[in-house]
Amino acid sequence: MIYKDFQNLRLPMLGFGSMRLPLLPGGGDGDVDEAAVAEMVALAMERGANYFDTAYGYHNGNSERVMGRVLSRYPRESWLLASKFPGYDVSNIRPDRVEAIFEEQLEKCGVDYFDFYLFHNVYERNVGPYLDPDNRVLEYLLRQKEAGRIRHLGFSAHGSLAVIQRFLDAYGEYMEFGQLQLNYLDWDFQGARAKAEELNRRHIPIWVMEPLRGGRLARLSEKEAAPLKAMRPDETIPAWAFRFLQSIPSVTMVLSGMSDLEQMKANLDTFQTEAPLNEKEMDGLMEVAGGM
Repeated sequence: MIYKDFQNLRLPMLGFGSMRLPLLPGGGDGDVDEAAVAEMVALAMERGANYFDTAYGYHNGNSERVMGRVLSRYPRESWLLASKFPGYDVSNIRPDRVEAIFEEQLEKCGVDYFDFYLFHNVYERNVGPYLDPDNRVLEYLLRQKEAGRIRHLGFSAHGSLAVIQRFLDAYGEYMEFGQLQLNYLDWDFQGARAKAEELNRRHIPIWVMEPLRGGRLARLSEKEAAPLKAMRPDETIPAWAFRFLQSIPSVTMVLSGMSDLEQMKANLDTFQTEAPLNEKEMDGLMEVAGGM
């Protein structure tokens, strides 16, 4: 496993995102296959990928419950858990909801503290309410941090660069990490490059979400894949997305929403070695992205 230094921690570069957990046959999005999740977590723990990312709304609220139950089989100090305040629903951004939701999340996960906690999905519609001091979101979360119930505070963002700058101009001194949608397709197409550069400028470590663009970058056409295969014949197509991220300064954590054991095995194999792209490979990959 590739490890990255973050403050006093040694973090695995691959994190287990729990937004796309395996489901029971015929079930809906909330019907998580807990036995399958347990098998995946066991393999992740065995191979050093002990960072687990969940959120209030994932799998109709059941992601936190399932991850909490499965992780409870292991000593608390052996794994790192991240969750998020659901401000994507603006109606939650008010003082009474902030406290109630945070307490509910701790209970659902069966923990006394979160290793990492995020303002979830900072974007155009919620950045104002997030920053409004009357809503007391930052105030409450900083109190929880002081009490040891949040070890590290950060944010995730799908909003524009201007929104991220506005958020960080106000709260940047408190943000220990920032989670961005970052992959080689969005690098220029959705301005991910500029967002990454903004976090680098502010010395905020980067966490990555959607490294495979919802699976799109794991399923290239033969035409798209051909130039990549020519440059690295033994590299899998999904691995190119991860090698790209290994080439970006300040990327500390890459979250992959793995849905089955085979995906997890493949990703763990990729993250056994660090093999960033050289200049020629990066240019070739950007050419592929430009044609997608």
